[in-house]
Amino acid sequence: MVLSMSVDPEEYVQRAQVQESNAALHKARSHKNNGVMSHYTLAGRYGTKPIPKYHLPEKGLSERSTYHLLSNELLLDGKPGLNLASYVQTWMPEEATKLMVETIGINLCDQDEYPATISIHTRCISILSNLWKAPKTCIKDDGRRLAAMGTATTGSSEAIMLGLLCAKRRWQQKRKAEGKDIHNPGPNLVFGANVQVCVEKFARYWEVEERPVPVDESTNYCLDPKRAMDYIDENTIAVVVILGSTYTGHYEPVEEMAHELDELQQRTGLDIPIHVDGASGAMVAPFATPDHKWSFDIPRVASINTSGHKFGLVYPGIGWIIFRSPELVPSDLVFELHYLGSVEYSFGLNFSRPAAPMLGQMFNFISLGREGFTASMEACLMNARLLSRALEYSGLFCVLSDIHRPAKKSVRATTEASKYCPGLPVVSFRWTDEVRQEYPEMEQGWVQTLLRAKGWIVPNYELPPNLEKVQILRVVVRENVTESLIEVLVQDLISITRHLMEQQRVARTVCKDSASATNMTNMLLTGHYAHQKNHGRPDGHGQPPKGYKSQC
Repeated sequence: MVLSMSVDPEEYVQRAQVQESNAALHKARSHKNNGVMSHYTLAGRYGTKPIPKYHLPEKGLSERSTYHLLSNELLLDGKPGLNLASYVQTWMPEEATKLMVETIGINLCDQDEYPATISIHTRCISILSNLWKAPKTCIKDDGRRLAAMGTATTGSSEAIMLGLLCAKRRWQQKRKAEGKDIHNPGPNLVFGANVQVCVEKFARYWEVEERPVPVDESTNYCLDPKRAMDYIDENTIAVVVILGSTYTGHYEPVEEMAHELDELQQRTGLDIPIHVDGASGAMVAPFATPDHKWSFDIPRVASINTSGHKFGLVYPGIGWIIFRSPELVPSDLVFELHYLGSVEYSFGLNFSRPAAPMLGQMFNFISLGREGFTASMEACLMNARLLSRALEYSGLFCVLSDIHRPAKKSVRATTEASKYCPGLPVVSFRWTDEVRQEYPEMEQGWVQTLLRAKGWIVPNYELPPNLEKVQILRVVVRENVTESLIEVLVQDLISITRHLMEQQRVARTVCKDSASATNMTNMLLTGHYAHQKNHGRPDGHGQPPKGYKSQC
């Protein structure tokens, strides 16, 4: 029998940790080493030395070590498949991913070096132009027919800015031709208060007066054409109409807005164009509700943008801007470049851009075709309707989006989605008035935080200006959001709400006033559920947008 002494290794490890921590603290206080170091967790396998976190290391790590270091750090991100806050695509087929990886080094701006890539880009423009019913314009000299003009962009933000920049330049040219001042009072832009922030960016960056039209429940939280007419004058460069509000997914009435502007032109001679922000809806409506009128078959629509990386089903970032005819793009905005031994024409806010997302878009056009896109959009809308109805059946939630409600206009039911109100596969909802009245101290923002603890990313935010007191939760139903995921999400939403209600009842039994009950509830939910000021990001000094404040 061997005698052994009792050993407590945990004590020794703890003492070693304390000693190392004290040494690091002493170093920091003596200012001998202010550099934050990142200790590599797989050091035993790939290396032993820490690397600086906020300045360039003197000696780098191997490719494998670097990969593991960064991939491990990215584990702290949310799961893209459970990110129901974003419209941006998070999945593509293996073959599409392979194609994009193989072409990741191709620069789309090098037209002479990559002629096949440029040819595919041109075909994408033609496909979108035909999809959006762009008219053909006859050239008088040889009778050839010239389709609409457009270009790939980094996303809808750049596309919108290009479309509106052309509208501003056309307005300036017209005013100069009439001998009128272009600076006093200057151009203005009309849009609904629910507009995405990139429209406000354009107005600020290019010094255009913003004229947001108030929205409310009676307008489906969207632009009302008749109300918009009060904001239009001879200095209006365009009216932005959104095909799919980021708040609730509603389509704004493009045809009705065009009708109002047609009547305005008949009365006053003012010719105000429409720019359709189809960031999401321009790749949903043609397939899900093909008889819904919104695109270039309305003569007043001058330009349309979309995000290929949203319901174009491509990884980020790819956007598109299409003009109904070439003359809508002023020639002084197109640059002739004598570059790398050839003559190239550039129209965009930046020069170099990756070709891979554009090629991913063509992959989807060929692989899916009209039938595949239709099936995908139908499935997304079907699952969105499923979620909407389940939330309403629970009795706890009120759904603001309308895609699960029967269509108000009589249209030819060519698809299942045509039987319902047109819109994006988006579900916007809030607690019912009954729940809020019974539990007035309960904050809906807690749902977002508690869902995040379960892995879901579902935003809770305020509606547009004048409706800031109304908070909504929003779920974007993308391709990867299956019926089984929706079932689990509904279960989590209901269980979280019931848990919050129970915490409120507990708080009421020990507190005399509502403020104390709210504080008590916060304590019961633990401190990390509260909004943290120390979120690891610098405090900004910019001016907040007047409209949409959340992520798209």
